[in-house]
Amino acid sequence: MQLSVVIVNYNVKYFLEQCLHSVYKAIKGIDAEVFVVDNNSIDGSCSMVKEKFPWVNLICNNKNTGFSYANNQAIRISKGKYVLLLNPDTVVQEDTFSKCIAFMENNPQAGAIGVKMIDGKGNFLPESKRALPTPEVAFYKIFGLARLFPQNRRFGQYHLSYLDKDKTNEADILCGAFMFMRKEALDKSGLLDDSFFMYGEDIDLSYRIIKAGYKNYYFADTTIIHYKGESTKKGSLNYVLVFYQAMIIFAKKHFSNRRFKMFNLLIHLAIYFRALLSIVKRVAKALYLPLIDAVSIYAGYLFVIRPFSESMKYEQGGHYPFLYIGLIVPLYILIWLISMILAGTYDKPIKITNIFKGIGIGTLIILAIYGLLPLDYRFSRLMIILGAVWSLGTISFIRTILHLTGFKDFRLYNTNKKKIIIVGKYEEYLRVRQLLLQTSLIHDITGFIDETNNESPDYLGNSSQLKDIIYIYKADEIIFCAKNLSSQDIINYMLNFSASGVEFKIAPPESLSIIGSNSINTAGDLYLININAVNRPENLRSKRLFDFSISLCLLLTYIFIFPFVKNKIKGLYNILLVLAGSRTWIGYTSDETQNRFSLPKLKKGILSPVDGLLKKDLSSETIEKINFLYAKDYKVINDFNILWHGLANIGR
Repeated sequence: MQLSVVIVNYNVKYFLEQCLHSVYKAIKGIDAEVFVVDNNSIDGSCSMVKEKFPWVNLICNNKNTGFSYANNQAIRISKGKYVLLLNPDTVVQEDTFSKCIAFMENNPQAGAIGVKMIDGKGNFLPESKRALPTPEVAFYKIFGLARLFPQNRRFGQYHLSYLDKDKTNEADILCGAFMFMRKEALDKSGLLDDSFFMYGEDIDLSYRIIKAGYKNYYFADTTIIHYKGESTKKGSLNYVLVFYQAMIIFAKKHFSNRRFKMFNLLIHLAIYFRALLSIVKRVAKALYLPLIDAVSIYAGYLFVIRPFSESMKYEQGGHYPFLYIGLIVPLYILIWLISMILAGTYDKPIKITNIFKGIGIGTLIILAIYGLLPLDYRFSRLMIILGAVWSLGTISFIRTILHLTGFKDFRLYNTNKKKIIIVGKYEEYLRVRQLLLQTSLIHDITGFIDETNNESPDYLGNSSQLKDIIYIYKADEIIFCAKNLSSQDIINYMLNFSASGVEFKIAPPESLSIIGSNSINTAGDLYLININAVNRPENLRSKRLFDFSISLCLLLTYIFIFPFVKNKIKGLYNILLVLAGSRTWIGYTSDETQNRFSLPKLKKGILSPVDGLLKKDLSSETIEKINFLYAKDYKVINDFNILWHGLANIGR
């Protein structure tokens, strides 16, 4: 047997489906076997593989064993002369495998090869080729010298950025997303090291293959798509910690004690540096727009509203006391900001209606508080009304200016339709169009492109006219129908139009998914029917509002319901915890479930979705699926039903 393909999957069902479609085309004419090792996914991955890809050798683990261990499971029983480790969030060309085999046959000194990888927008991924991360190389990378001087042979070593990405070259380290290896080299170097749970194992194995007497190559004659990081977001602090910890394991294993100490120091400096940057970035991202709003409102009070109001109130001359301008007005602004946050004013995309809603609610709250204050502190209702009008006008004006700048994050809601062009035959165009229409996203489906003329009014032209069509119709996104197009054609389109700013997605045949990725630092985008995840901003606000209002009601009526609560004192304590925001009424069955299956983060729950069921003796697998469904399609009414059925257990 020539080739054994090993794919380790963890909760990326739709990416795996697309990957296997491309693998099926690529193994035609090759004596090959394909393994999928599933690390206890709860998204139906195993069922999908059994149903749609019966030719795949499927291994379903009952726990997440980690990337290295799962790969080794398949490698040990593989029969191929060559072994390929392939990520599930990849798409390979039809001739990728045959070209790799030909290169290895012609270069017997080659132990392993990696290929040119691009992200979902057609941008080259620099991790396609890397040097050994010695302390010196790590220093250049960590402190930005590699980015400042990419063409310098000293500073650009980490990603070998001084080498032409379109030419084949030796490369010390290959990426585990696509690692094509000679089985003979694996036998000499040993399998993947299980001590690397995720990340770093490809660096370790690449280095051991070189130590076994072989060479590693970056092979530029074929290109694959790597959506990069669907399971873990690369920009997150958690990723940085896990990745750098893997680097420490590698250094301790392969470097001398002196070099390891130097490397260890650099890594810890990098962790603290990245952690600080991450915190600063998050705080700045969360606060900069509210701060702009607060400053603009306060400036309006100082230079417009106060002089105008004082001219009317103090005809003989006079001013409001400092207490009013220095304390009361900032409190007004704080109430307006909190109301706008709760109303979704700072969500993306921007909705002008949420500004009116937030300011309106805040104004009512301020007026209500104003009516309860002693007379000495009731300075002016007019100032409140004028402040509300100024806030509405100023904030709406700021949003309009931000929208006109063209920044994507500041597009106004009513102009946020993506203009989409579909490339594929008419029947697939209709299927994909219907799929898009059933999602909750807003689209402007311009039409489709096909090689044969079509009388449909939605027909825009053929592929040779794609560049002009993108320009004329100002397309934001191109969706390729994989049933009608080869992976090679799709990748070529992406490479040719990567500089156009248009986004790309792929619709696998007979699938309910449309998959793509916006950039090197983002997880893949996924269009699915009826996705209403619990961590959407509007759902988190609804959940918090539910928690707060229910807790308040329970607190006021507890004297009537406490006879039905099993643990009465703990029940009252839990009401106060939820009211304070440190707990939520409905969460997952356990923190372990949340962490293990990468579900959207929720506060620890008093009850769980299982409490809404009559049957309690459920298997762990069933409970996990119930949690997954709860997180995937959130509704407040579900929280109410669960609480109603589990009311007796609120004292847990």
